[in-house]
Amino acid sequence: MELDVDGTKCGGYAVCSELAPEVFDLDDFGFAVAKSGEVAPGAEGNALEALRQCPAQAIRRLG
Repeated sequence: MELDVDGTKCGGYAVCSELAPEVFDLDDFGFAVAKSGEVAPGAEGNALEALRQCPAQAIRRLG
């Protein structure tokens, strides 16, 4: 599974980095970035929960 954060939509709420810190990080301005495109099998549940709970709907599933 692969996820991406749309930087134009991210509001810096940090929900994703709280729910899935192994998948998402915050840049110097407090906006989310995916640590790597491919999500490790053990982190998929947390990553999908972050996708569902993102207030800005900035996370998208690529594959």
